[in-house]
Amino acid sequence: MKSLPLYKQIQHDIRRLITIGRLREGDRVPSEKELAEQYRVSQITSKNALLGLMEEGLLVRIQGKGTFVMNRSDSKSELPMRTGLGTLTYRSGRIGLVLPTMKTKVDQLILDAIEKHATAAGYEVLLRITRESQQEEARVIASFLKQGVDGIIIFPVENETYNDSILRLSLDRFPFVFIDRYLKGIKCCSVGADNVGGMRQAVERLLDKGHTSIALVSPEITNTVTDERASGFEQVFLERKSSIDKNLWCLLPLELIASGAAELVIASFLQERPHVTAAVTANTELCRYVWKAAQAAGKSIPEDMELVTFDLPDLPEVSYIHQNVGEMCRLTMELLIEQMNGELDYRQLIVPVSYIEAVDR
Repeated sequence: MKSLPLYKQIQHDIRRLITIGRLREGDRVPSEKELAEQYRVSQITSKNALLGLMEEGLLVRIQGKGTFVMNRSDSKSELPMRTGLGTLTYRSGRIGLVLPTMKTKVDQLILDAIEKHATAAGYEVLLRITRESQQEEARVIASFLKQGVDGIIIFPVENETYNDSILRLSLDRFPFVFIDRYLKGIKCCSVGADNVGGMRQAVERLLDKGHTSIALVSPEITNTVTDERASGFEQVFLERKSSIDKNLWCLLPLELIASGAAELVIASFLQERPHVTAAVTANTELCRYVWKAAQAAGKSIPEDMELVTFDLPDLPEVSYIHQNVGEMCRLTMELLIEQMNGELDYRQLIVPVSYIEAVDR
């Protein structure tokens, strides 16, 4: 057993004590500090050992009391357990955060802000990344429930359908909040940016500057974010009684973007439409592709082609729609805490956005 990494040795010993009955359901296990002293390791090592056993569903942490062997029987429970309808009779002091990726600045800002607000409220954040996979999303949610988290924050995958595990959370009234995207038809709390208003601001500014051939470059419309942004684009033209040329919409399949082929498709799209003088992109990744395509075609930004995108781009002369991620995360934590305290007032909150002109940056 000496060949095992130290944290695995600690886990092996605790599993053995549970197997032989030395540690029974509801028994307190040694603390991180006690294990660190016993095994002569750092508290980081002992903490990782306990967290691993929590992920397996063998242990549960109760805020202010310690770590205990998970109870498998509600009727014989000596530990306070979660009851139905999302009501908590104990607090583990942990919440789950489900993110689709960690590639963008928005993803990183969400993690940072949620962790800050959760810590201030006395909660530890467990992070899992789904990589835009519905199967992984379902597995992650099941893992969080097994670990006994008090609530879950979900940034759902881009796909237009939802998995049964999310529907089950709603039916069981388990505390959870959608952030950024939400799923229609599910009774839940959600917090997102004003995607419709943001797109309206972008298109209105471009039209007011005299642009008539405005391209929309976006992932295909498979979720609430892309749907709302496309709706905002259409609304401006309809209100001005102007025709909408859908031939100027470049909607990219998710699989194509994931494959890395989007840049070539966008370049071809713009080459076939040399009359385009402005474009609005749904995110900074697509904005970079449009920028490169314009440069390759000999167009100067913004003189020959003006670009607007959602979120701060690392590109000069590009205006953008600023989403207040910090406020979104603060409201998300507030809604989650309300639910964990037994309040079931389901709300969908929309946080205002602001238009940042390139010349003002």
